[in-house]
Amino acid sequence: MAAARRLKRVVASQPGFLALNSSTDPANVSSSRRKRVNKNKKKNWNKYSEIRDVEDFLDDVRFQERTSGGLLSDKSDGSLFFVDAGGQKKPAQQATEPPAEGKKRKGKASRPLRIDLILQNDSLIPPPKDILAHQQPNSKKLRRIAQKAEQLAAKGVVPRNQRRLLNRCSAPRITRKAAAEANNNPEREFYNIWGEESESTQTDDSWYLEQTGKKRVKRPEKMNEKPSVLPAVEVIAPGGSYNPDFLSHQETVFQEQVEGLLEEEEGEEPNKEEDDIPVGATALVEKKTEKQRKREKAEKIKEQKRLSQRQQTGQRQQLFQLRSIKSSIKLIEERTRQRQKQRKAKQEAQKALPRRLGRLKFQPQDLEVQLSDELAGSLRRLKPEGSILKDRFKSLQKRNLIEPRERAKFKRKYKLHYVEKRAFKAIT
Repeated sequence: MAAARRLKRVVASQPGFLALNSSTDPANVSSSRRKRVNKNKKKNWNKYSEIRDVEDFLDDVRFQERTSGGLLSDKSDGSLFFVDAGGQKKPAQQATEPPAEGKKRKGKASRPLRIDLILQNDSLIPPPKDILAHQQPNSKKLRRIAQKAEQLAAKGVVPRNQRRLLNRCSAPRITRKAAAEANNNPEREFYNIWGEESESTQTDDSWYLEQTGKKRVKRPEKMNEKPSVLPAVEVIAPGGSYNPDFLSHQETVFQEQVEGLLEEEEGEEPNKEEDDIPVGATALVEKKTEKQRKREKAEKIKEQKRLSQRQQTGQRQQLFQLRSIKSSIKLIEERTRQRQKQRKAKQEAQKALPRRLGRLKFQPQDLEVQLSDELAGSLRRLKPEGSILKDRFKSLQKRNLIEPRERAKFKRKYKLHYVEKRAFKAIT
């Protein structure tokens, strides 16, 4: 190793030697020596790695691609070289020849500008393909739909959207009125907004059917019914007036006096006969003889014949009781009608009552009536009773529009802690 280094130094010191790199100078040999470092550490990879030769090679490859469109080693000889046959004229001869007729002589104005030459693209590398420009959302789905449409078109099937357009074009168009009537015309036709449906609504439904291909959803009749038959504002009894009559103001005293005194009569249950059978006692069953069994069988057959004869005689007698049977049937039908009326009346009465819509039951509001000694003779001395907001809230609950509710209870998260201040202690 030492002899090789000495030989290199001697050769470099010769006067006819041309140094390719300054690092070959004997003065720089000691400075260009690689430092021995640990390559196991990642921080030393880029710091002490020699990648100059790799970068030079990549720059050469890029230059070849930029100038010739690819590597020169991959090109054919015909694309790199050409044979000069001497057919072209020299530039001096071309300048001496006069310009042909009909052709203008090119001057300085035909030369491109320097800035255009600088900005001109001289690279033969094709631009990179924009992948995002060729991508489409749901491309597989759209391709599948297009393939299916082609198959249907080959079979002669018209798609649904195109069929709708054809039907819409073939449908007769409705001619609109030339000019609408003025709103201030007193001779125009009267229109009742609360009356039956007019022709305009029917035409709107046909137009909706034509545009969407669907019919309007019919509103259920049950949604048009009110949840309660009670009015929104109930009229108070005459006794609730600010200056009521004495009889209308007094309450039913007799009803209060007899409240709870009358009791419903409860019928006594009939005494039931109980057989005194000892628990756990075993009944001794005697074995029947053959004669007894024959006698029981004959009695059973005789009883069946008697019942069948009695049933036949009853059916014969019913032929002579048709009038009585008709009257009994009419009586039963009348009782059925009465029960139906009572049931219907009960249902109508329940419509006016509040239903159970939640976990709480409806509690009616207290009657807001002043006592006899609190009545005022005029409106000036009248004292207001109750709250309008509370009355409306109770009315909504009574008409089954909202469920009965109760006020949320306030619960402290932490208990109150009383502390006696120093100033108070000083006084006490």
